[in-house]
Amino acid sequence: MSGVKIVTDSTADIPKRVREQYGIEMIPLKVMFGEESYLDGISLTNDQFYGRLVSSATLPTTSQPSPMEFTETYQRLSKQYPDSPILSIHISSALSGTYQSAVLGSTLMEEQGDVTVLDSKTVSYGLGMLVVKAAEMAAAGASKDEIVAAVEAMARDKKIYFLVDTLEYLQKGGRIGKAAALFGSILNIKPILTIDPEGEVSAVDKVRGTKKAMQRIIDLLKDEYGSDPLDMTVGWTRKRELALELAALAQGQLNVRNIRQTEIGAVIGTHAGPGAAALFITRV
Repeated sequence: MSGVKIVTDSTADIPKRVREQYGIEMIPLKVMFGEESYLDGISLTNDQFYGRLVSSATLPTTSQPSPMEFTETYQRLSKQYPDSPILSIHISSALSGTYQSAVLGSTLMEEQGDVTVLDSKTVSYGLGMLVVKAAEMAAAGASKDEIVAAVEAMARDKKIYFLVDTLEYLQKGGRIGKAAALFGSILNIKPILTIDPEGEVSAVDKVRGTKKAMQRIIDLLKDEYGSDPLDMTVGWTRKRELALELAALAQGQLNVRNIRQTEIGAVIGTHAGPGAAALFITRV
């Protein structure tokens, strides 16, 4: 397959069948339970991971791929498709060193190929929707510049809102960002979080009770998009039924044209914890 080649990392939470459909290259981050190291989405299933997460006395740690892992992927693609530029899109640099590794990996190519690396300034399927958009355009024959422009426009338009059972995992993992002010909240206050334009976890609001928090998310999306037709992806960590309840609420009150589902993987799950639910929204 000719045309632009798309590379991302495992935090994009793109289902395997979709990656295979579009030929998206996925470089995994690592998850460590003590001395045991696993490749996110490859050597540890989500069920295995969440089972260990809730039973482990200590929080697992995560790490980005090395620059050489990116270089090797870029070199392989450049050798296999010598006339195809490479577009590599990754998790927010405010949350992970993955983007910096990708940039360094591209510099080690020594002009062996045409590699562009983008900081998505987002995470999970917020990143995934950008990558899938890029892959769809690449499959349709769009140029790299056209794809970059479309991805950057979608990045500005998209919204992400998510609920977590507890801020404990974000706090322990050092990813609490601008949501730190929510600590000390009284019982049953549910924080509504987002990823802000700088790519950090940020607090939007805090609402008493899960159902009211869900409705608050829908109200925020109404304010942003009105009756515009929307693409929506719902994501979850372990508790799929909670995410589907949020999705049903959105479908009943917003002009949702397309809906997808994805389970949030181990790296993001390490920091969000079990019981998180998220909506990833953009205009059609």
